[in-house]
Amino acid sequence: MKRVFGMALIMAATVVFGVWAGGGLQSGGASSEVVRLKLSGVTSDSANLAEARFKEVAERESGGTIIVDLFPRNQLGDDRANVETTVFGDIDIAVSSTSSIATMYKDLYLFDAPFLFLSNDKAYAALDGATGKKILAEMSSIGLRGLCFWENGFRNYTNNKVAARTPADVRGYKVRTMENEIHLAAWRAFGANPTPMAFTELFTALQQGTVDAQENPLGIIDANKFYEVQKYVSITQHVYTPYIVVMNAKKYDSLTAVQKAAIDKAAAESTKFQRETSQRLEKEIMDGFSRHGVTVINLTEAEKGAFQKIVNDNNIFDLVKTKMDHPGYVDEMLK
Repeated sequence: MKRVFGMALIMAATVVFGVWAGGGLQSGGASSEVVRLKLSGVTSDSANLAEARFKEVAERESGGTIIVDLFPRNQLGDDRANVETTVFGDIDIAVSSTSSIATMYKDLYLFDAPFLFLSNDKAYAALDGATGKKILAEMSSIGLRGLCFWENGFRNYTNNKVAARTPADVRGYKVRTMENEIHLAAWRAFGANPTPMAFTELFTALQQGTVDAQENPLGIIDANKFYEVQKYVSITQHVYTPYIVVMNAKKYDSLTAVQKAAIDKAAAESTKFQRETSQRLEKEIMDGFSRHGVTVINLTEAEKGAFQKIVNDNNIFDLVKTKMDHPGYVDEMLK
C-alpha cells in the first residue's frame, strides 16, 4: 500500500509539474498561459493616461492572462523607431503620430491634408467609419494590426500681429512650418510665406521676429510657452493629426480568442477615454492662454471653409493623392 501510495504521489507531482512547465491548463483548446505585451507610448499627457487605461482593460478582460508592460513618453525610441520595432516584434504594441510613419505606410499621408476635417466630431466619425477601418486593416501589409486611432490633435495658427480669421489675415506673413511638401503647398496657396525651421530654433525666431507666426497643436504651443512671444492664437484647426495604435500582427494572431477580445475592447475603451481627455486638456490650455493675456480666436465652420476652398481650388488634395497607395480614401473622407 505504501509503495502504491508513493507511486500515486509521484504521478500526481509529474502531472502538476507538466501543467506548470507547459504554461497552464488547457480549456477548450485555448491556453491560459500568461502573455506579457510591451507597449511603447508617446509624450502626450492624454495618450499616457490612455495607455494606462488600455493596460487596465486588457488585463481585466483577459482574466489576468495578459500583462501589459508600459514604456511611456518614447522611452524606447521616437515614434517611427517604435513602429519599426513593432514590425520586427521586439515591441508588441506602439503608439505613433501618423505623420511620423507615413513613409512606411503611404495612406497615412491622408492626414497631412489641410482642412480635411472641420471639427473633432467630424474627424472621429471619419476615423471610426468605413474608410478609417480600411486604413487600419491595410496595416497588415507591413506586418501590423491597426487597433485604433487616438487624438494627437489639430494644428492651430499663432502670430503677433493680427487676430487671424480669414486667408487674407495670413497673407504675406512668414509662418514657420514643418519640412512637409503638403503643408508648404497649402500655406503658399493661402498667400503666406512658409518657412521650414528646426523646432528647437522656433521660440527664439518668434521672439526676434525672424518669423511672424507658427502652427502647432495646442499642447505644443502651451508646453513650449509660445504664448510668451505670441499675442494671438487662432483656432484654425487646419490639419488634424491622429495617433495610431498598432500591434505586431503575428503576436495578435497568436493570442486566444479571449485575449484578442480583450485587446479589441482595450482599444475601443481607451480610444473613447483618450479623446475625451484630449478635449478636456485642450480646453484647460485655452483657458490658460486667456490668463496669459493671449487673445484666442475661435473660427466658425464657414471661416474654416474659406481656407478649405483655397485648398480645393489649388489642388492640394490632388497632391496628397499622388503620395498615397489608395488615393480614393481622400474623396471618401471628404464626403
